Amino acid sequence: MRDTFSSKLTELAQSNSQVLLLTGDHGYGLFDRIRKAHPRQFINMGIAEQNMVGVAAGLSRVGFKPIVYGLSAFIPIRVLEQIKLDVCHDNLPIIFIGDGAGFVYSHLGTSHQSTEDIAVTRAIPNLIVMSPGDRFELSRCIDLAYASNLPVYLRLGKADRGAVHSKSLDFNLGDLIFLKKPADLSSSATLVVTGSMLKMATILCERFPSLGLVSAPSLKPINEEQIKDMCLNNHTIITLEEHSIFGGLGSIISDVAATLGHATVKKLGIQDRFSEHCGSYEYLLNEHKIDFNSLEDAIKHHIPDLD
Repeated sequence: MRDTFSSKLTELAQSNSQVLLLTGDHGYGLFDRIRKAHPRQFINMGIAEQNMVGVAAGLSRVGFKPIVYGLSAFIPIRVLEQIKLDVCHDNLPIIFIGDGAGFVYSHLGTSHQSTEDIAVTRAIPNLIVMSPGDRFELSRCIDLAYASNLPVYLRLGKADRGAVHSKSLDFNLGDLIFLKKPADLSSSATLVVTGSMLKMATILCERFPSLGLVSAPSLKPINEEQIKDMCLNNHTIITLEEHSIFGGLGSIISDVAATLGHATVKKLGIQDRFSEHCGSYEYLLNEHKIDFNSLEDAIKHHIPDLD
């Protein structure tokens, strides 16, 4: 996934000399390719993320196409005011990359863990929010972000989960990707997932073969008609995300489902608390009960008769 990310950024820089990559002293190995091929289009702004967003806004106003990269605990969380006022208020076409979302930087503690970024960015007017689940979704999301000519937040989670899709994708901005239909249409249930939990979701669907599976790489905008159809054709929808259960994918699906009064929505994700300990990525998934065994138990609890 990281190789795809690096390649796509280098392609954009090659295609347009106005594309600039700004980073807050992060991603050296990740950006070796673009630094060597297009050194004048790479700017290390140092550990001064608020200033970096302000500089990006200024560059955008004079015709450049800035891409701003940082850890998701800093981009967008630390710079939320600057994104809101300097960029989104005037609808400037800047792409923000928040890497290491969720618990990727587990060993660095709460300061480097980002489980609220979808919630806060969704609330900012004019800002598109994307959360790709594998390298194929990422490649398409970057293309859509660049073509939109609008402010975009692109959330990147754990990069080594492996691909779920087998070929390039061609979905539109806002579209859900339907990977598997529920087997039992009379008592159907579907798992809707975003970001790094996509691979985990495929393993859960192997455990529960009757579950349907849907990926949501685009969270704002999102295709509400697809959600409504899904609600009308399912008794239960389970959402899964490496993000707070407040304001993320679960809330998006619940908001639409509430207008229909048909499907029951169960939200699996991070509860309303901080991590208690530091440790490995897998350790924190377990602590927050979004590891495989905990999710298996949760699905059994919500749908006792599911095969």
